[in-house]
Amino acid sequence: MEITDELPATFAADLVLNRYRLGQRLGAGGFGTVYAATDERLQRAVAVKVIPSGGHGDPVRAQREALAAGRLDHPGIVAIFDAGQDQQARYLVSELIYGRTVDDLSADGLLSDRDVLRIGLALCGALSHAHERGVVHRDVKPQNVLIPDAPRSAAGVAKLADFGVAHLAGDEPLTRTGDVVGTLAYMAPEQAEGKRIDHRCDLYSLALVLYEALAGVNPVRAGSPAATAKRLGSVLPPLKRARKDLPPELCAAIDRALRPKPAERGTLDELADELAAALNEVSDEGGTVARHPLEGEAPPLPRGLARGLAAAAAGGLSALALAWAEQPALGALAAVLAVALFPRLGWLVVAAVTIGAVSVEQPGAAVLAVCALAPVPLLLRHHGMTWTLPAAAPLLGVATVALAYPALAGRARGWFTRAALGALGAWWTLLAAPLVARDLFTGTPTATPATADDAVDRVLAPIFESGALLHLAVWAVAAAVLPWIVRGRWFAFDLVGASAWAAALGASTIAVTDAIGAPEPRSVILASVLAGAVAVAIPHVRRPGVVEP
Repeated sequence: MEITDELPATFAADLVLNRYRLGQRLGAGGFGTVYAATDERLQRAVAVKVIPSGGHGDPVRAQREALAAGRLDHPGIVAIFDAGQDQQARYLVSELIYGRTVDDLSADGLLSDRDVLRIGLALCGALSHAHERGVVHRDVKPQNVLIPDAPRSAAGVAKLADFGVAHLAGDEPLTRTGDVVGTLAYMAPEQAEGKRIDHRCDLYSLALVLYEALAGVNPVRAGSPAATAKRLGSVLPPLKRARKDLPPELCAAIDRALRPKPAERGTLDELADELAAALNEVSDEGGTVARHPLEGEAPPLPRGLARGLAAAAAGGLSALALAWAEQPALGALAAVLAVALFPRLGWLVVAAVTIGAVSVEQPGAAVLAVCALAPVPLLLRHHGMTWTLPAAAPLLGVATVALAYPALAGRARGWFTRAALGALGAWWTLLAAPLVARDLFTGTPTATPATADDAVDRVLAPIFESGALLHLAVWAVAAAVLPWIVRGRWFAFDLVGASAWAAALGASTIAVTDAIGAPEPRSVILASVLAGAVAVAIPHVRRPGVVEP
């Protein structure tokens, strides 16, 4: 982010407005600089936008943003708490959002189609609220939409920010007729032409944001501002052309909202109805918007990295399953390539081929593989590649730190998904141990069963009869509750919470093994420490979100 205003060093140490102590700088631009700050009167975290006096900052725009946001009170709009000025600068104080912009998340491939629709629904509600109160935003774009890490309601899964160029009904316009404000690539045609605008320009901009998030390209943006301007006012390519897999009604609603003539665009309510109707018809693979609004959710891995880890896990498990073969490395390499190129289909093919190959030489191992994969259909339909995460558990077991796995499962979205992944990881670890004839977690290692009867009598029956399934419950609970304990707000609190969580995980594991008379898990202390470290590190890989001023 380009910095055009250098602030005096005293800003970082002194109170501003006799109340707000500035801390970490979050971002800067031509309109000012945004800091994380502490409201020392109410002892809460806030964001403070500083517009230096005599610099390039626009005091009229700052005043307009304060007046516009001051009219609004909606969970989908960044709240303005205070505004003021002194001899050094003008200040806008707002809520501090921990998260990232739609622009950042889209660039990293972190938004699923369902996430995009949820964001669109939240923005429809936020803009309707603003329009009912005479406020037209005029600069709806991905950089001005924040996605909180821990939204408090469905209406707050997205936060609209920066009302600096908003039009307020009953007030003098910020610009004269013929002037242009906003961002060209997301601007309605009538707005770009400097004509009088109304709420329908926000509908157009929102539809363009949704189009870009779903198709991966902004149909208006070109290689230069002049080329972009030439596209304004033209009929845009239908969304269905870029995304044939999306529901036709959804594509038609977005295309309608992008019509050049405002009277033909429909309404925000009509767009919201189509977004809601399509929610259960689109993919939910990946994404960052919490399915349950009161949960503190850890951000998922970028899709490229997630695909790489899935491929590595497939290779590792194939190597374990084919350990009896003369060249297990070849099978592992084939699995890596298959999953890297075709994630879902690759995993299914790898599973089928591996089970088929194993069943010829090791029927007992094939039975264990089938039992391991039996729960997968419950996760595959709704959670995409998420179901492959438990493959990491037995691989961690090889490194004697299987107990660290619940910290990874705890980064999934939704308590049920986390619990299912935690339990499945423990299940795969218990069943993988006989394949390598070594203890991956707890229990006496057994040789790979040669026949199906051996698999039942020597592996499956002891697991069910001994009470070892209690480990599935421990891992499930640990993964499910982790985001509620480690929320990603304050590192010191999270460090304490993660330490307590890891200690409870280790103690529960030891208690279960004592109760069932099994040997103590391998490296339980080391694995617990690693689990706590992973748990506290994941939520703090990003700074609080900020919209470029």
